Amino acid sequence: MASGNSKKAVAECISDDALTHLRSYKYSSVDKSPVSYYILRPYWNAFVELLPLWLAPNMVTLIGFFFILANIALLVIFMPDLVGPGPSWLYLSFAFGLFMYQTMDNIDGKQARRTGTSSGLGELFDHGIDSLNCTLGSLLETAAMALGTSKSGVFTALCPCLPMFFSTWETYHTHTLYLGYVNGPTEGILIACSVMAISGIYGPGIWTEPIVNIVGKNYLFGYDELVGDHSIRDIWILMIVGSLLFGHMPFCVLNVVKARRKNKLPVLPVFLEWIPMAVYTLSIGAWLYSPYSTLMRENHLVLFCLTMSFVFGRMTTKMILAHLTRQPFPYWTVMLGPLVGGAVLGNLPWFGLAPVSAKVEHYYLWAYFAFACVVYFRWAYLVTTSICSFLGINCLTIPREKQLENKRKQQEEKLLARGGANGAPNGKKSQ
Repeated sequence: MASGNSKKAVAECISDDALTHLRSYKYSSVDKSPVSYYILRPYWNAFVELLPLWLAPNMVTLIGFFFILANIALLVIFMPDLVGPGPSWLYLSFAFGLFMYQTMDNIDGKQARRTGTSSGLGELFDHGIDSLNCTLGSLLETAAMALGTSKSGVFTALCPCLPMFFSTWETYHTHTLYLGYVNGPTEGILIACSVMAISGIYGPGIWTEPIVNIVGKNYLFGYDELVGDHSIRDIWILMIVGSLLFGHMPFCVLNVVKARRKNKLPVLPVFLEWIPMAVYTLSIGAWLYSPYSTLMRENHLVLFCLTMSFVFGRMTTKMILAHLTRQPFPYWTVMLGPLVGGAVLGNLPWFGLAPVSAKVEHYYLWAYFAFACVVYFRWAYLVTTSICSFLGINCLTIPREKQLENKRKQQEEKLLARGGANGAPNGKKSQ
């Protein structure tokens, strides 16, 4: 009976027919960033060689995420108001942790190729962790700029979900991950690391300092009057919105339209697939920005972002799984239900009802967090185990036989390289 229930639960997440598409999986990506190609890639290629061959690629991804989680814990302990100022080392820890996350996120695929363990599960695991990090890494940036639980702080922490959604939506239709000449995973993270490091060196107050004072009139080329007394924080939201609306979204839409037309499929229906993200975004705005909600006033942004990381993570991983298994687009997840409920709860006076107390709203958020944890990890466990069982692979470890095979290949490569260095033809040792 238990076995039957287990099979039913797995089928609820992913069917056997869907799993068959994983056999023909082939990862495809395009990265046009010069920074990535000329600066970071040589570093990543060198760094991955430091990893032992027994370390599974998904574990590499997870280790990178642990750097973020460790810094979230430090944030809660040393700067829970997200304003501070905190100790200098804390901001530097944020910068180092995010940089290490980026490093691990970019070498996990290289480790998979080194160890011969590439699979569709790797893409699902990698991008799933990226989805979880969208709100958490940005929360560290919010604290580094001392934005606190202000409206701009909430926007900074949660806005990165939008570009992640559109990139995932684009990948679903094109089956290729496109990263432009300037993109979030490369330049975006490096900018965030720089913001954190600068806060550690000069203090977060530098972001409220007039730009003219920081740069100097001589370096503004006559635009000092236009800049006026504005600080970087004054134009921060404008920068984020501008990069999203003009530097990211149009290219995602263009690539999807091209892919649909190439396959002779209708274009307009794909825009209905934005509905879950619209529900997610509008519900967050309606809840947190409501004058009757106490979450911002009571400084519960960290708990809210942790909850949203699971909600958004479930949305995007369902899209990634649908892309890998060539299934219909997933329009809904049960985890959006309580979010809509929270938006209603925070706006009860608009419906002629009395507002809930701060304690009730806080309890509701905690209950939502617990629900999101259970639903997310149950789904992740069922999907991961079903894929591993179908492909005959492990998620976080490399089988002993594979480890020995990789070790043997590494020794052979060293011998060939040594023979080549001695001038032997075809890399063989001289007799």
